[in-house]
Amino acid sequence: MNEENPLVCVIDDEPAIRESLRNLLRSAGLKVETFDSAQHFLISPPPGTPSCIVLDVRMPGITGLEFQRELAGESQVPIIFMTGYGDIPMSVRAMKAGAFEFLTKPCSEEDLLRTVNQAIERGLLIDEVKKETAERGACLEDEPRREADFSEIVGVSPALRHVLRQVATVAASNATVLILGETGTGKELIARAIHQNSLRRDQPLVRVNCSSIPKELFESEFFGHVRGAFTSAMRDRMGRFEAACGGTLFLDEVGEIPLELQSKLLRVLQEKSYERVGEDRTRHADVRIVAATNRDLKQEVAAGRFREDLYYRLNVFPIKVAPLRDRKEDIPQLASHFIDTVVKELRCPRPRLTRAGIEKLLNYDWPGNIRELSNVIQRAAIFAQGGALQFDIPMSNPTPELIFQKPTIGHDSNAEYLTEAEIRRRERENISIVLQKTGWKIKGAAGAAELLGISPTTLFARIEKMGLRRPA
Repeated sequence: MNEENPLVCVIDDEPAIRESLRNLLRSAGLKVETFDSAQHFLISPPPGTPSCIVLDVRMPGITGLEFQRELAGESQVPIIFMTGYGDIPMSVRAMKAGAFEFLTKPCSEEDLLRTVNQAIERGLLIDEVKKETAERGACLEDEPRREADFSEIVGVSPALRHVLRQVATVAASNATVLILGETGTGKELIARAIHQNSLRRDQPLVRVNCSSIPKELFESEFFGHVRGAFTSAMRDRMGRFEAACGGTLFLDEVGEIPLELQSKLLRVLQEKSYERVGEDRTRHADVRIVAATNRDLKQEVAAGRFREDLYYRLNVFPIKVAPLRDRKEDIPQLASHFIDTVVKELRCPRPRLTRAGIEKLLNYDWPGNIRELSNVIQRAAIFAQGGALQFDIPMSNPTPELIFQKPTIGHDSNAEYLTEAEIRRRERENISIVLQKTGWKIKGAAGAAELLGISPTTLFARIEKMGLRRPA
């Protein structure tokens, strides 16, 4: 076996599993070292740095989650957790703390190998970014040392800290970054943090909302045009690439670019050059690309709506921003921040945020994420007039996947109603039906989470809370 092949470390207390994983990974051309405990790994580490660690969650002595925390300060080796359904809450905490992925036992050989290869690729990318950052630092020894500035980003949750660690890792390089997350999660703030902590921070950060550009103006908007290039071109105009020269170009909602125009963006990303519309002169594109989308671009590629080659050009260093429902620890601090903002902007009396108000905020799932929270705080502050904040939000823990019959006209006193216990029973039955329908496939296309319209993390938490177990 080639000594330069990536090294994968397997840590599991069951000999049969260690041997099975060793044989599978070696058959794929990977070097493998196995350990029967986390203590064994820490006391007698492998020769060389592993490219990936496959780790059992429950082990005697140091657990998988404790081992992850032990490594977090020293290494960014991608960790893949192997977990049973009873370990789902622990695995969710591990993902929030920065684990690469977790697979439920038993998992298919195909899923395991694919996940390991993706983790290895991520590790190699992080190493390349670190190397580039170090080389740039060596060339700029006379530049004052700066701490990472995340002053605009509010929160203390493990999920947010993981994102900020990724930003700190990639910011100083020129690597293209793809920010993924639902609408309202703060993707633009992350893009600004990347720019402000980069070597291009003194140059422009130019934002383009890709969804708002008409098809016929796409080239002009991105690359500029010269006078007379088309009917309404009354003067020369620079495009966004030129405006961002030396700085960062933030392509917001990049998944909205029409398929027939994606090749034009791909060309400038590949060749680092472009021409204004109506001009033969080729210009150099000295820009750093940060893109963001609320779409699953993998699914868009599979559906033929997004070019695969453009996806890989953008997906050099992906950063996934968690929805607010998965980082509720940040809600009190965010609420206080938005109250400060409202008082300053509207010059209104400072309202009171009560404990009951915080509880109501924590018990809501925030489908509109941070943007919705900001709007709710602002509206409540206007009505409060310096008193206690009263939040106009729906009932706690909504269950949109349940559809109940509603009376169509008037207020029928004989219409059926449901008790809280009945609602919870129906919710449990509904989730159980979907799990059976999908063969207990939780994540991915046509998985239970997608069918229910909730995140896999939320579904895992509900499965555990309801005591649902996969049939033997």
